[in-house]
Amino acid sequence: MLKDFQKVGQQLLALGLITSHGGNASIRKGDKIFITRHASMLGCLGRGDVIKLGLNDTGPATRRASFELPVHREIYLHSGAGAVLHAHPPHAIALSLVEKDIRPRDAEGAILLKEVPIIETTEVVGSKEVGIKAAGLLKGHKVVMIKGHGSFAVGKTLEEALCYTSALEDSARIIFLLRGLG
Repeated sequence: MLKDFQKVGQQLLALGLITSHGGNASIRKGDKIFITRHASMLGCLGRGDVIKLGLNDTGPATRRASFELPVHREIYLHSGAGAVLHAHPPHAIALSLVEKDIRPRDAEGAILLKEVPIIETTEVVGSKEVGIKAAGLLKGHKVVMIKGHGSFAVGKTLEEALCYTSALEDSARIIFLLRGLG
């Protein structure tokens, strides 16, 4: 399982979808969540960087987990996701500051994503409010944006969630290119 986290983390960093210590990832197995450690470097994860927790665990291990644990939990509790991936795709973040949603104009983005809702909340990092809103929207969408912060994508696997995250950023880049063309 660590290899899945490492592969996706390295891709996120290589694609510019996270900063050195940004983003987080999780996998659900039954009533357990495996989530990246707070302040871990997704681009070079090692042993001890993935924390195993019960879905409703409140014990000491939760303090080592990503700050986004409450969001991951809400998504798992209210969707059929097998994996959740949180990234900071820069073009998509920029669009989230000026749009109500992101509607891909390219064929791949339109087919894979259709539209990407943008969530606006008072607390954007690790809040239950974000989790509740994201979980509701992720029932009908593959990925959502948190205004000015980042994306949450779901999939059966981390690789599938990475596919949607990557497609989101590519679509956002294309929107920027089109705006530049007038």
